[in-house]
Amino acid sequence: MTKKPVDAPLEERLELVKNILPQELSILPVFPRPVFPEMRLPISFIGEVNIKALNEAQEKYGGIVGLVLPTGLDDSYRPEGFYDFGCAARIVNLVEVTADYAEVLMDVLHRFQIEKKVQHEPFERWRVIYEESSKDIVSQELRGYLMAVSAETKELVKYNSIFQEQLRMTLSTFNIQNPSRMLDTLAFVLAPESERLQEILEAYDLVHRANLLLKLLREDIEIAKVQEKIASDIDKKATDQQREYFLREQLKAIKKELGIEKEDKESDVEKILQKVEKLKLSEEAQHVVDEEISKLKLLNVESPEYAVARNYLEVITALPWGIFSEDCKNLKQAREILDREHYGLKDVKELILEFLNSILRKGSVSGSIICLVGPPGVGKTSVGKSIAHALGRKFFRFSVGGMRDEAEIKGHRRTYIGAMPGKIIQALKRVKTSNPVIMLDEIDKVGSSFQGDPASALLEVLDPEQNQEFLDHYLDVAYDLSNILFITTANQLDTIPRPLQDRMEVIKLPGYVAEEKLEIAVQYLIPKQLKENGFTEKEIIIPPETLRVVTEKYARQAGVRDMEKAIRKLIRKAGLMLTEGKKKKIRIDRKKAEEFLGKPLFKKDQLYRKPQVGVVLGLAYTAYGGATLYVEASGVAAKSPFFRQTGKLGEVMKESSQIAYSFAHAYLLEEEPENRYFETHEIHLHVPEGATPKDGPSAGITMALALYSLAKGLPVRHDLAMTGELTLTGKILPIGGVKEKVIAARRAEIKHLIFPSQNRKDVEELEEYVRKGIDFHYAEYFKDLFPLSLQSDL
Repeated sequence: MTKKPVDAPLEERLELVKNILPQELSILPVFPRPVFPEMRLPISFIGEVNIKALNEAQEKYGGIVGLVLPTGLDDSYRPEGFYDFGCAARIVNLVEVTADYAEVLMDVLHRFQIEKKVQHEPFERWRVIYEESSKDIVSQELRGYLMAVSAETKELVKYNSIFQEQLRMTLSTFNIQNPSRMLDTLAFVLAPESERLQEILEAYDLVHRANLLLKLLREDIEIAKVQEKIASDIDKKATDQQREYFLREQLKAIKKELGIEKEDKESDVEKILQKVEKLKLSEEAQHVVDEEISKLKLLNVESPEYAVARNYLEVITALPWGIFSEDCKNLKQAREILDREHYGLKDVKELILEFLNSILRKGSVSGSIICLVGPPGVGKTSVGKSIAHALGRKFFRFSVGGMRDEAEIKGHRRTYIGAMPGKIIQALKRVKTSNPVIMLDEIDKVGSSFQGDPASALLEVLDPEQNQEFLDHYLDVAYDLSNILFITTANQLDTIPRPLQDRMEVIKLPGYVAEEKLEIAVQYLIPKQLKENGFTEKEIIIPPETLRVVTEKYARQAGVRDMEKAIRKLIRKAGLMLTEGKKKKIRIDRKKAEEFLGKPLFKKDQLYRKPQVGVVLGLAYTAYGGATLYVEASGVAAKSPFFRQTGKLGEVMKESSQIAYSFAHAYLLEEEPENRYFETHEIHLHVPEGATPKDGPSAGITMALALYSLAKGLPVRHDLAMTGELTLTGKILPIGGVKEKVIAARRAEIKHLIFPSQNRKDVEELEEYVRKGIDFHYAEYFKDLFPLSLQSDL
């Protein structure tokens, strides 16, 4: 009596399982090739989601899953999409190696095509349509194709040694009564590209499948023939090369005995000479190159000095000596470029166009260095790029912020190991032209250390009287930088050394008001972020009222960088909802914006909603734009007078507070000799938000009025702000940053502003939308403040 086998033949097991194939399958990615029916295969799966799908299939669906080739995989092995055809397979043995990696032995059962997706997350499930049984009567046409496939396979065996054994075994198991399995097995063994293999998997018609396989076989045979010919040619060529190699070695030995230069050296010198012929070297540079080439010819290739000399010659010949790009002289086009790439900044654009016009008229940039000063995010770097674009010149930018080694500007001497030229020379090597636009970013943050002072090194670079013969330590040859248009950027001028400032033409970029931010968001930021995140304006809609909320509560800074970050966050949040949900578009209203962006970052600038004694609202200008600034004064009765200031005040602001105290004291005694408040009280002057550094003289009248209000016991209007420098005689001097301060006042919803009389013209030159809704008042002396500010009847 024969013993019944433990495991039935594969054909019997497949046939039994096919009869109970489910109509819905969990879909798993199989990569890098699709699988074919009637095979048992070991398959690896990566990713916790895939392992979860395998376990669920074992528990709920009899271990049957769908295996489909993905159109691509992301970094976490999640499929980016699937083809519409795959194979059902049963799990025979599952071994979970780790939480996100498993080795699975599977019986591939049957082809299917997607009918409908019934589940998207955490993994896809499909309702599928299975291929009808392929064990039909074999037609004459199909029989002919099968014979041709068999013949071509035998032909391929002659050429392809890699697949000889596999192909022979496949041919020996051919069963003409099961042509589907015969064709699938052959296709799988041949292992063409995944797309070609997927095409065969999708061919339900056996004649069409056989035709595709026949084409593949013939292509492989042609490739194998070409490979055989190439191998033969290579063998012959290798023999010739060996012969040539021995002859060359003999020639080198003969040259060495005769003292003739080595071939490598000749090649290096020849390449350098070819480069020199294409350049217009200066007389000094030509002399140095000739000397270095002569030295190179005498040195041994193995010598360290040889490498130093060769590297030096490669650097000096890589520079664009005498190579210039042609300037675009169309000023109208330059205006269009500036208007297209930047919204607003009317005054800045006019200054730049005047500057460009001068350059184009005289045909030289000598003596022209622009310094763009403004708060972060107002577009200083992009304005620099636009200038280069308008001139038609190459653009190169590098940051000097935090730079502490002057060698980064002027290079290292060649005596040091690893020496290299400075940033300016490296920039010229990259742009390959002698008249680019070079931007030195963050010039106000240049440092100094024991390694030198980069700011001093920049003096030679930016001085039109010196940069015609700029001497880089590495080159040690004068190079003319006078054709370069240098543009520098800074947040403030205070920290830039005065000699460096004198060499630059300063153009100030003010911050943007809310209206300007809204326009910039609509015209530039929203389209840019939609494109970068893969959405259209029809899918995600951000109305103006939402942008206003973003501006007021989350992006109040002078620039638009934070505005862009907030818009990016809104689009990504909305995009996720759009992808996971069934909606075709999402409108982000005020409520959704606050939900997406979280707790507001800014509150109203007004701390007080009614007049207060000793409290005055001032206006300040910082590196980050305009700001409102409360000045508070309080007094405590004391035997002897005392004056203290708090709020992290800078040296200049401390001096202004002393002037304000002295003036208020003297003015009060002159006005009311019997009022001895300052002589009998300890006065404390405080500027809130003490963690924020504050400096400058423009808070002089604010501090003086706070002290005067305290001594007189008169409250100051809460809807009024002011700015101005005060002298000891009560004269109010003009201040800077007018536009930024007005913008800050608008943000705080202040309706009345007091400016020095000499700033009247600056205010009148502001755009109408900046001044709209604000009443401006002007004061020349301290007493001019009283009619509007002090309210005795309150």
